[in-house]
Amino acid sequence: MSSNPVFSQRERNIIILIIVIVLGAILLYALKGIYGAILGTLVMYTLFRKLNMFLIEKWRWPKPLSAVTIIILSIFIIVLPFAGIGTMLVNKAIELQRDPIWVNQLVDAVNTFAGDKLGKPDFLKEQLEASASYVGGLLTSVLGGAANLFLEVTVMYFILYFLFVNYKGFENSLIHYMPFDDESAVVFGEELKNITYSNIIGQTFIAIVQGSCLALGFWIFGANDALFWGVICAILSFIPLLGPPLIFVPAAVIMLAQGSTWQGVGLLIWGFGLVINIDNVLRFIIAKKIGDIHPVITVVGVIIGIPLFGIMGLVYGPLLLTYFLIAIRIYKSNKRLALKKQMLEDGQSL
Repeated sequence: MSSNPVFSQRERNIIILIIVIVLGAILLYALKGIYGAILGTLVMYTLFRKLNMFLIEKWRWPKPLSAVTIIILSIFIIVLPFAGIGTMLVNKAIELQRDPIWVNQLVDAVNTFAGDKLGKPDFLKEQLEASASYVGGLLTSVLGGAANLFLEVTVMYFILYFLFVNYKGFENSLIHYMPFDDESAVVFGEELKNITYSNIIGQTFIAIVQGSCLALGFWIFGANDALFWGVICAILSFIPLLGPPLIFVPAAVIMLAQGSTWQGVGLLIWGFGLVINIDNVLRFIIAKKIGDIHPVITVVGVIIGIPLFGIMGLVYGPLLLTYFLIAIRIYKSNKRLALKKQMLEDGQSL
């Protein structure tokens, strides 16, 4: 005697799917504190994937040795420079807090200049008050991201080690579980690689060149703290076109306010004539070689990324937005192919 099951196979599948979605949502919420670490792991894996394969397959290194070597190398190339920049920023903030006299002098000089030339004696005070709320929120996000940076880096390298050791299994699993056919999966992976190279390697190179040129301009025209502001310019250079002027335009205005007319004008010409155009020229070259992220996507990505990832949002935000757009583009391509295939099958059936 057989009994009818309580649920049909289709109903069981629906229930299992609901359970998977609910558990997945819980996991995504639980992991929200290490999204930056996960994204950083994918970025680092993409950057050092070829080196890992070369060491293992060509030089026959043991997989754990290759993974540890790459991790140590990446710490010297990426982590330590960022730590040095962070230390420089903290020291400068402490210095300004201890000795704010020269800041007050600059504010008075700019207000006097604006009062004489523009008829607005409280010009700088008004601008500072207008932007205080936004800047305060931005700094809170950046400092909050910096506070969690050590945890994220630790988690990132922990995951990265196992990905490098089991790179074949990891990549096969990605291809198996991705909702693309094999051809689309290859295209998706190639585009991710090119965009990652462009944004990380290409943009970092642009930032270093722009920061160096601005530091040189500060030194030529007699501005203070040339090295410090060059580093700040390099960081802000991840925001195309808008970043460097945030440094050299106020510096030039301060010079003009202090009576250093030709130095201020010279710095403006140096900034708009050389520093800005470095971004345009190098970005064009990088776009021809490995791909590029549109400046609008970069700016929007930075606005999205900084609240999510802190200072690393300058890098992760544009990447995340670009990955999303690539996935949409491949989805639309697959949809067109499926529609075309369906039309051919309908034609054959007729």
